[in-house]
Amino acid sequence: MGVAAETVSGWSRRRPLTWRRVGAASVPYLLVAPVVAVLGAILGYPIYSLVRLSFEKYGLFELIRHAGVDIGLANYRSVLHDTVFWHTLLRTVVFTVANVGLTIVLGTLLALLLVRVSGWVRLLLTAGLVLVWSMPQVVAVQVWYWMTNVQNGVVNYVLSELHLGNFFQHNWYATPFSQLAMVTTLIVWGALPFVAITLYAALSQVPRELVEAAEMDGARGWRVFKDVTLPIITPVLLILTSLSILWDFGVFTQPYLLIGQAHVNPSNYLMAIYLFEQGWFASDFGRGAAISLLMLVIVAALSVVYVRRMVRIGDEPA
Repeated sequence: MGVAAETVSGWSRRRPLTWRRVGAASVPYLLVAPVVAVLGAILGYPIYSLVRLSFEKYGLFELIRHAGVDIGLANYRSVLHDTVFWHTLLRTVVFTVANVGLTIVLGTLLALLLVRVSGWVRLLLTAGLVLVWSMPQVVAVQVWYWMTNVQNGVVNYVLSELHLGNFFQHNWYATPFSQLAMVTTLIVWGALPFVAITLYAALSQVPRELVEAAEMDGARGWRVFKDVTLPIITPVLLILTSLSILWDFGVFTQPYLLIGQAHVNPSNYLMAIYLFEQGWFASDFGRGAAISLLMLVIVAALSVVYVRRMVRIGDEPA
């Protein structure tokens, strides 16, 4: 067999490749192979079917016949020439940035709070976060809509009682901006537990002696976090940010159910709602498949910066 170069103490020497060394090098790939095979089996055919469907005219008639009509790139041209698509895309990107930013910032603050409070307070806060995380999305939407109801919402009552203004029969869903603001509040509230608890676990891995050394050198709280804590928890922050982008860009349940109470229209579409209206509700499944694949490409583009950063961190020497 061939030979491999190995550097020891600045000198290069060669030793023969053996089957034992080849086998040891292939162990990581063998361990990952079953996962890749399962994912390929589960996702491979659906993605193939989605790609094929995006090149076909597939409506109710074709659904009954179980056969689509090949129309090439017509679905993609139709979507890309639709002004509603571009307005919806811009709105969704801004919506995603706002949701992810608020979730990561507030989740980090909550995690820092969990580190500093006493054990009993930490236990109560963690229990509350877990209860929030365990609440089904549909139930959360209904509770939130009841709380913000224009007729007898508890939010209007509390704000009025606190003399923060006249909120009698205030409509929180009067404009598309306020509707999306309500959706953002609900989504961030539901996402905080996962982010806060994950970051708390990451913060528990920060060596205490490094923090104490920085404090002895005169560094204040923000500088300690920026120079000591943040570099250590950055990989976890990148993973959470990437996951939040995936979840928030394609969110459907909360905006559709909450905004649906005030009638969904193109002025408050998000990408998932646009996909549902164009693909399923209009029974144009080929166009819906094209929108789905475009969403996949867009999400990949939004996440590529964080994925590259994670790979770069993984390649850095310990």
